[in-house]
Amino acid sequence: MRDRSEIKIMAYQAGDPILDDEYNAFVNNATSPFGYNHFAGTGSGVYGLGQTHISTQVAGNTIQASQWNALFTGMDNIANHTNDTLTSTAQRSAGDTIAIKSALEADLATLAASVAGGCANTTAVSESAELQSSVSSTRYNGSHTVEQKITFSNNNNLRHFFNAGGKMRMKVTRASGGNSDGTDTSKDGSLDEVISAMGNFDLGSVSSSRSGSGETLTTDGLANGVSDLTTSYTTLMLLTQDSGTYSGSISIKVEALADTADYDTMTAVTMKLTITEGDGTDTTYQPSNLNSTNINAEFVGQTDVALHTMNPTTGEGLASVASISGSTVESNSTA
Repeated sequence: MRDRSEIKIMAYQAGDPILDDEYNAFVNNATSPFGYNHFAGTGSGVYGLGQTHISTQVAGNTIQASQWNALFTGMDNIANHTNDTLTSTAQRSAGDTIAIKSALEADLATLAASVAGGCANTTAVSESAELQSSVSSTRYNGSHTVEQKITFSNNNNLRHFFNAGGKMRMKVTRASGGNSDGTDTSKDGSLDEVISAMGNFDLGSVSSSRSGSGETLTTDGLANGVSDLTTSYTTLMLLTQDSGTYSGSISIKVEALADTADYDTMTAVTMKLTITEGDGTDTTYQPSNLNSTNINAEFVGQTDVALHTMNPTTGEGLASVASISGSTVESNSTA
């Protein structure tokens, strides 16, 4: 589970001198208020981006301008990725008087909070090609359920991927119409509305989201992210048709689980998506019916659940980014 420790601000004021151990805390503190290495380096939980650690200073030595500049450059690079504005990172030259600015503490806290929030404002992410495609075996008037998984070579890669703004993404499209000749049924139109209302479904480090809008959010679990998952399925969203003939009977449900219940040990995440056509008056018409009704008039067409990832990039400050090691379809059933 993610660390929700309060980020506190130390009581420095402009003009106060900095001691070596205090500088080291700005670089390496692993408790709140967090140092650079904890939220930008390896870290733990929702803190950590996998960047190179900055060295601390030996006790009793003078802090050099180059050391301040290494810290400030690192902070600027993270801020470029998180799209935060900093005020304390002006570069220093040899001979300059180094005195702490009160803004430095606030800037470190801002960066730590952005990383803990999954770098929500970053634009340095790119959608992968389709990793998996799970098509229903046939048109149906029941349900299509898909489980798709992404894996990482180790836990640090998983955390650094999601902490930097990486996402696990599912998309749904309809591959055909429900009628026996491939044309659309009225249920196809209703399902399309729910598919559009879902849009891209993204699972991030501390929350999940849909890019679409509308319909009824029957179950809202969007406050859950990968760091909240356990080894049992957590419902992230149940989205239900809210109008028309099939109001309440057509839905998309998204769930997720991980291989462990601890964000600091996870190496795999599975998402489960279920499309349900739950109308209780389904009829399979006979070819000889006098109304010339298509025999599959109350079916929905084949549906396709696609798996993608939203991958962090080095385009806006990060020197390196983590990536998945593989993906699989765990199940694909049509009922």
